Amino acid sequence: MKVALVNPAWSYEGSIYFGCRAPHLPLELGYTRALLQAAGHDVLMLDGQLQGLDNEALAQRAAAFAPDMSVVTTAPTYLFWRCAPPELRAPRAFLASLGTRGGLTVAVGPHGSTTPGATLRKLGVDLVVMGECEEIVAQIAQAPGRRDLPSTAWLDGERAHVNGAPHASSFIEHKALAWPREWIAAHGHHHHRFDTSQEGFGAEVEASRGCPYSCSFCAKIDFRDAYRRRRLEYVLEEIDGLIAQGVGYVYFVDEIFLPQKALLEALISRPVKFGVQTRIDLWKPDLLELLGQAGCVSIEAGLESLTVEGRAALAKRCRLDTQELADLLIHARKHVPFVQANLIGVAQDDMELVAYWRERLISQGVWANEPVPLYPYPSSPAYRDLWGAPDDHAWERAQAHYLNQFDTFSDIQDERPLPLETLEAACCGRP
Repeated sequence: MKVALVNPAWSYEGSIYFGCRAPHLPLELGYTRALLQAAGHDVLMLDGQLQGLDNEALAQRAAAFAPDMSVVTTAPTYLFWRCAPPELRAPRAFLASLGTRGGLTVAVGPHGSTTPGATLRKLGVDLVVMGECEEIVAQIAQAPGRRDLPSTAWLDGERAHVNGAPHASSFIEHKALAWPREWIAAHGHHHHRFDTSQEGFGAEVEASRGCPYSCSFCAKIDFRDAYRRRRLEYVLEEIDGLIAQGVGYVYFVDEIFLPQKALLEALISRPVKFGVQTRIDLWKPDLLELLGQAGCVSIEAGLESLTVEGRAALAKRCRLDTQELADLLIHARKHVPFVQANLIGVAQDDMELVAYWRERLISQGVWANEPVPLYPYPSSPAYRDLWGAPDDHAWERAQAHYLNQFDTFSDIQDERPLPLETLEAACCGRP
């Protein structure tokens, strides 16, 4: 079978999107391609940002390949499935340009994982994959006419058929990915890196998947939930391949980069710097020192709240008090050039106390951002506490709640985000 895998050209005007807007490697498509090729399929992989192609140009390339199946993702990369753009205008623009030339059309990503019916109707695809997509897409390619494959959904008229629950990949045995040289050469961006010495290209790598915690704000219930650690030999083989292509920095997209002594020790001898997102309360001082020795230059620590009450409201299950957390962050900063304490706006927080702790951390070289408003993604506990299980209007409901609740937003948003209905006007099955 001929399969086109497409990361569309993204547009973020008017979006609430919190993620980085630079190009990143589409890991979900990379894993999918590896599994498809191992099964003997012919695969074309396209990425609008890394290849500098708009959605019309992507559609032309896909159509020229004459695929039997076309797969499009609804988030820029696995790194941002938990904070994807709520609107589906980018994948819809690609699909509209592709028309009937793509064979069986399949959508993968957080939208179809959480709200399959709405995603099917908005995108007009034949199937959506629920959950982690790589293994399910490979199964579809083996039996494209079957309607009983697990973790898929399709429309029969207006009725959405949902078969099973979102899929959790084996992941542990995912072998080393290899990327086209021109894609790596187009990836000059070093994600979440702010120190002054940036050499070589950037890349993203996944050493683990999922998280053992269930914080209220985290959108992961329907995908990338259960914690799994990839075999070390495959992670190191992938990093060595990237280094050989001129990569000088990798960002681990793991939902939570837990201390892995063997991995850190192996990275010490490799000429590469890296960044991580983690919880600082899970690290001991000696392991933070090892983290710095291994080449870590950026820590994005999910602190979320600088008060005990705020952390409890977010279900952080954190056993340390604010002083102990601050001490660990300050200790980390002695060994890692950039350390950030990520903060979310929480009603329970005493803002004078938050200001005190922010000033203290900043004075010690730790960046603590202004608290960012919480967006109740449909795959988060916060959404389900407010409204229950997501329905076909879940994304619109979350967007309206967010816009009504806050007057100011994150510091990367120069303009007020727009309602979802406006962002998806004239596309996505809307009048």
